[in-house]
Amino acid sequence: MLARPAALAAFVLAARVAAAEPGSHGKDSYTLFNPAPREQMRELTPDRPDLTESPFTVDAGHFQVELDFVSLLADHDTERGADVRTRGWSFASVNLKVGLLNQVDLQFVFDPYVRVRVDDRVARRRLTSSGTGDLATRLKINLWGNDGGRTAGGLLPYVKWPLPASGVRNGRTEGGLIVPFAAKLAEGWDLGAMSEVDFVADDNGGRETQWLHSITVGHEFTKTVGGYLEFAALTSRAAGFKWQGQVDVGLTFALSENTQFDAGCNFGVTRSAPDYQPFVGLTRRF
Repeated sequence: MLARPAALAAFVLAARVAAAEPGSHGKDSYTLFNPAPREQMRELTPDRPDLTESPFTVDAGHFQVELDFVSLLADHDTERGADVRTRGWSFASVNLKVGLLNQVDLQFVFDPYVRVRVDDRVARRRLTSSGTGDLATRLKINLWGNDGGRTAGGLLPYVKWPLPASGVRNGRTEGGLIVPFAAKLAEGWDLGAMSEVDFVADDNGGRETQWLHSITVGHEFTKTVGGYLEFAALTSRAAGFKWQGQVDVGLTFALSENTQFDAGCNFGVTRSAPDYQPFVGLTRRF
């Protein structure tokens, strides 16, 4: 139920702002079925590899694949005498994007294979779960700055669909809204920020609200190599929830104007956050 009004409002809002954005003149007529010419396409700006989402959309009529080849989550919980080690792997996690309008794209986020192993060395017990992960649909609307300007902003409502529950899925509908922002700083430097509200399932059959905030600074070392440093915090008012903070670093390698390779690692800086999460991925635009 969360997805339908959010999607409808997003389409209405996109239609209203499309003609108002400076720099987009001449591109408003392009749609999924009337693609933007390649010479008018924007610079490749994917949502990966940092956690902070981008406010820039895929050009109308074009497709983009953002892929994690492999990512690992590792955590060791020793709080209050515990000795619990968690290892999680995901393979080929993908975000498939299609440009609907000049300022709107549709995204499908899917985890084909996830494996989690939890070793409780105090209880001498091991739990292993694996299988297909979650499926989410997202709709990105750029509000300004898509085709020019020093700043850009957008909206990104999403819904996670209730696939049957398993060891790696909770089987519940969840959703939220992401508000991304980007700014060009000095030559070769850029800033990204994001605020996100998530409505997630709790253990009692209800829902709780979580907030995720992040800020990232990127720098182009050369025409093909870039890097970023990011800080992110996850909070909630739910009873017993401890805020999670992490620092993220990574590199990007432009193989062409439509292909980018990346690698990085996220490091937990609070005891409640995962210890580290390395990853390697690729973005390809068509």
